[in-house]
Amino acid sequence: MKAHYATFAHYNEWANRRLYDHAAKLSDAEYRADRGAFFKSMHGTLNHLLTADWVWMHRFTGEGPSPTRLDAIQHEKFADLRAAREAEDRRIIAFVDGLSEDKLAGSIRYRRVSTPEEFVQPLAPALAHFFNHQAHHRGQAHTILCSFGRRDLVLDLLGYQREVDTGRI
Repeated sequence: MKAHYATFAHYNEWANRRLYDHAAKLSDAEYRADRGAFFKSMHGTLNHLLTADWVWMHRFTGEGPSPTRLDAIQHEKFADLRAAREAEDRRIIAFVDGLSEDKLAGSIRYRRVSTPEEFVQPLAPALAHFFNHQAHHRGQAHTILCSFGRRDLVLDLLGYQREVDTGRI
């Protein structure tokens, strides 16, 4: 099971790098424009992805930031947000690489951002949600890029796997 999550941790880093490469090509006005996504703009969506990753990684590790709002803007400047994203992706990979099968079979305890009650959840399904949540919002970011006519971004897991298989990664 660990190999499955390690693949997703590395895929996540690859997809985020590609997404940020494409987002960097937007003008500031495009980057901040409300395009009707759940977190409105590319800026809001990318900040949410980092915020949610911080929330979940704090739940998994007990370390790092634990934001209290899911719509928090962690960084106003794209370059600062990108640097934080890259650092978080390295942290995610290190966390997953450090997991044992026993740890994966264990549980975590946490409180939601929106409610005070405590939850206990098996770690493996929580990790599945974590990576699925990232893909969900990257899909929204991809739609924002498409709304500006930028349709050349590939974020599919199969694209990542083909690059791994051919040695391009």
